[in-house]
Amino acid sequence: MPRPPRLSPDAVAAALTGLPRWSGNADGLRRTVELPSFRDAVAAIVAIADVAEELDHHPDVDLRWRTLHLTLVSHSAGGVSELDLELARRIDALLP
Repeated sequence: MPRPPRLSPDAVAAALTGLPRWSGNADGLRRTVELPSFRDAVAAIVAIADVAEELDHHPDVDLRWRTLHLTLVSHSAGGVSELDLELARRIDALLP
């Protein structure tokens, strides 16, 4: 199945207005979230993993104690695609 193409910088900037917890540009989206405990952070990763598997699109996740650093980029597209925006929306629905 073909993957979506890279979005233009203007399209990504416009999409970020609807994703206020995320920052970035056409090269990648980033979000950091601090959770109440290490276990909460690990549980969040598991929930994100379930969504990522459903979308067949996987974020880069860096866990530092109870802080998650998330990066979304469609490597096959060489930057941000519609899949990244959808994954960001789905992650926002899971996290505070």
